Amino acid sequence: MLPQRILGRTGLPVSAIGFGAAPLGDLYEKLDDRTAVETVEAAIGAGITLVDASPHYGNGLAEHRCGTALRRTRHPAVLLSTKVGRRMEPRERPEPPPAGVVAPGFAGGLPHRAVFDYSYDGTMRIFEQSLLRLGTDRIDLLLIHDVDVWTHGPDMVEQRFREAMEGAYRALERLRSEGAVKGIGVGLNEAEMCVRFAESGDFDTMLLAGRYSLLEQPALEHFLPLAQRKGIGVMLGGVFNSGILATGAVPGARYNYAEAPPEAMSRVRRIESICVAHDVPLARAALQFPLGHPAVSSVVLGAVTPEEVKRNVEGISARVPAALWSDLKAEGLLDVGAPVPA
Repeated sequence: MLPQRILGRTGLPVSAIGFGAAPLGDLYEKLDDRTAVETVEAAIGAGITLVDASPHYGNGLAEHRCGTALRRTRHPAVLLSTKVGRRMEPRERPEPPPAGVVAPGFAGGLPHRAVFDYSYDGTMRIFEQSLLRLGTDRIDLLLIHDVDVWTHGPDMVEQRFREAMEGAYRALERLRSEGAVKGIGVGLNEAEMCVRFAESGDFDTMLLAGRYSLLEQPALEHFLPLAQRKGIGVMLGGVFNSGILATGAVPGARYNYAEAPPEAMSRVRRIESICVAHDVPLARAALQFPLGHPAVSSVVLGAVTPEEVKRNVEGISARVPAALWSDLKAEGLLDVGAPVPA
């Protein structure tokens, strides 16, 4: 059985590995429906009890696929997480992502147009749309999605933050108070924005992607200690930094959804050389490192086949020697203050 942790002050138990559904929205390539659904089923069968989706992932396609798998497995212990911030317009065609932002587009997905909407009424409508796509009457965790520079650019992020706190946050508070959801939070790509939300509202959980990994730890100084003090259960996505910590510094390796720059390739090569010296695969070290921080409840990993799920589950149970972490710190490749797995 996978290790279980408590998700902050919610008191909800979650598996140390969660299942991230972004790839099931046809993130990099169009996927076969049957394989996608079987992948979610494999995750649940392996003991993963946290499934995280979003309307953004394939304009609702990932939610459709997750909902199908959850109805087929009917596992009562699974916590279902999804997000608000994008409303789907089914009679309008999708648009490419705007220039100047980092957030990725999708290779496929449903033929619906996504409209940013952080208003109160829009959030309630988005919540209802997700219930329909998922084919369920319950969502456990509801997160405000992508209020960050990555998604909106520096000129729009302040406006989006105000919209989210004045609209979406009030809607989530109501849903939580009525028992429609068990916990509310945000799902972001920037530790600094997590801090702003944590200081501005009463949140139960936060999903941070890519900013606390074996490659970089900007969340260590402010966000993670703040989350610990406030009892915010932290879920981490992007612990492979879009792929480079899984594949290694190979030609075409991805970092932050794009081809990795030379400085990232060089740093990963140095990290990988220490992993090799300790006979530990890079991906195993990258998976286990973030779980060393006491604020972290679960790492949310994407997969597109049952075999990938199996590798992820095996990666959390295999041993990593303490000397590997010590050597990474000694070489300046890991923040000396970063807690490491026992």
